[in-house]
Amino acid sequence: MTELEPLLQRHLGDWRSGWSMGSFGAIAEFHQDADEQPVIDEPLDLTRATRRGAIRLERRRLAGATAVAYETLSPKRHRWSHAVALCLPEARARRSGHKVLTEIGPDDDAIRGIDRTGILFDMGLGLPQCDFCIRTSDPKLLGELRANLGRSLFEPGNSATAAIMAAHPHRVALTTLGRVEVYQKIGGPDTGGVSPAGPHTHLLPKLLASGRTHSANTPIPQGLLPLAFLHPGNPVIGPMGEDQTFDVGLHEAFQGLLTRYGTAEARMAKQAVSTALNAGVAPQSWAPPASRAAKMAARVALRQEARLAVHHDDHRRAGIITDWQVAFDQLEPESPESLEDEAPGH
Repeated sequence: MTELEPLLQRHLGDWRSGWSMGSFGAIAEFHQDADEQPVIDEPLDLTRATRRGAIRLERRRLAGATAVAYETLSPKRHRWSHAVALCLPEARARRSGHKVLTEIGPDDDAIRGIDRTGILFDMGLGLPQCDFCIRTSDPKLLGELRANLGRSLFEPGNSATAAIMAAHPHRVALTTLGRVEVYQKIGGPDTGGVSPAGPHTHLLPKLLASGRTHSANTPIPQGLLPLAFLHPGNPVIGPMGEDQTFDVGLHEAFQGLLTRYGTAEARMAKQAVSTALNAGVAPQSWAPPASRAAKMAARVALRQEARLAVHHDDHRRAGIITDWQVAFDQLEPESPESLEDEAPGH
C-alpha cells in the first residue's frame, strides 16, 4: 500500500470531498450528497459509485504518483479554494490524443456491470493526459456517431454534436490513474443552462483551444501531468458554491495536507505572512514575495488569517489584517478564466 491510499480511501467515503479528472477546458467531476447512499462502495479498490456517477482510482499505479496540494484565490475576497493534484511523469501520463471522433468499443472496464455493454467513443478533444469519452447503447445515437467517425465534433455541420446534447450519454474521463463516470444530463438547454448538482462535466472550447494541460494556478512540477484532483471539503465554501460558516476543522485538515504535499514556495510565503503579523510588522514595512505563486499564497494566507481572527473573536487582529489586505490583496486581479471552480463537483 502506498502512503496515498489511506488518504484517498478516507476522502472517497467523505461526502464533502469532490473529485475531478480531465484537462484544462474538459473536466468530469464526481461528488456525493450528505445523505446519498452508494451503489458501489469498495474503498480497498478505491472505487465508489452512486446513481449519478462514479470514480475509480487505479491502486497499482499510485506507487509512481506525486501528490501536489495547493490553494488558489477566489474572486470573492473572503474565500479561497484548495485541491490535491495526483500526477504522473509525462511519459506515463500521456494518452491516445485522438483529435477526431473515434470508436473505442465496449467499455469492459465500466465501474457498474450494467454499463459494460455500452460502446465508448473518444470525443476527439486531443487532450494529452485524458481520453474524454461518451458511452451509449442507444441505437439511434450509435448510428449518428458512427456516421461521423473521423470528424471533429467542433466541425461546422457535424450532426453528432446535436445528437449528443439531445441524448445525454454517459461521459467517461479516462486517465492512467483511473476514471470518472458521469451519468447525469449534460448541462445545457435541457437543464436550464446550468450543470446539474452532483456529478457533471464541463466542456469549454475556448479553454481547450489554449492547449494547456492544467490551470496556470496549479503548481504542477515540470515533467509531471495532473491526472486526478481531490477537492477536500472547503472551510468557507459550501458544496453548491455558497458561503458557509468558517469550518476550522476542515481548514486545519487541509493545512496538514499542504504541509505534507504543498510546495515549499507556498509554505514559506504563508509562514512569512504569519510571522510578520505575529511580530506586529506594519504592512508598509513588509515586502511581498516576488513570484506570482508566492504572492498568491500570501494573499490566501491573509484571507485565512482574517477568518481565523473572527473565529477567535480577536477583533484587534482582524483590524490589523484588514489593513494588510488593503495593501496586498488587491494585486494583479485574475481573469475569470484563471480562477478555480467555486463548487467542484457541482
